Amino acid sequence: MRAVGRALEILLAFTEDDPELSAGALLKRVDLSRPTLYRLLYTLEESGFLVSVGEPQRFRLGPAVAKLSHVWKSTLDVGAVAEPVLRRIWQATSETVALHVLQGNMRVCVAELPSPQPLNFKRGVGHTERIVRGATGRAILAYLEPTREQLRVCAQGTDLDLKELESELSATRKRGYSTSRSELIPGAVAVAAPFFDSNGRVAGSIGVFGPEVRLDAGRQKAIANLILEESLKLSEALGFGKPGKPAR
Repeated sequence: MRAVGRALEILLAFTEDDPELSAGALLKRVDLSRPTLYRLLYTLEESGFLVSVGEPQRFRLGPAVAKLSHVWKSTLDVGAVAEPVLRRIWQATSETVALHVLQGNMRVCVAELPSPQPLNFKRGVGHTERIVRGATGRAILAYLEPTREQLRVCAQGTDLDLKELESELSATRKRGYSTSRSELIPGAVAVAAPFFDSNGRVAGSIGVFGPEVRLDAGRQKAIANLILEESLKLSEALGFGKPGKPAR
């Protein structure tokens, strides 16, 4: 078990900023003797977790790491990963909280926690809507940074004004979240923020929905701050590499 822990320490020493490390650099990052380090480096290289390159010799992560990464990504259940995030927002707001993911020019609800209050709004898992409509759609669309022509295609068949839509998407990127009022359901207010995948691409959005009588401007701002904080945690759980607010 001790050897496994030490091997993991070596693998975790590599970062985006330092993809290649010499044995000397590794010794500064892990608490190992030189003979132990070289023994573990050899074992990791033999199993494909490391490869050595160049002269003087440097090490980098090998194909076995990429294979594990592929398996992790392909079996990742976004709804399951997001469940604790959604539940924290739900407990803090007592409003309906939903997770939406991108699907072509649509967004689809893959998880929802309905508000426990008598007056509430919910659409249900599986509900789809055009990405140009509603806060949860535009929170995603804003970070796809579509061209005018792409926006035109997305908005085809709606009464949306392209200039107003572009302005709204720009405002969404600036503040980090989107809002809507009585757009899809009369009397409903929505606040939504995006989350990102391991490649830094927008993957979906988290939205909170409630009646206008409960979600005034002040409460919308408080909820937006909460969603931004929690969407960042979801992004990190999905492998988004850099801590801190996502680059927008």
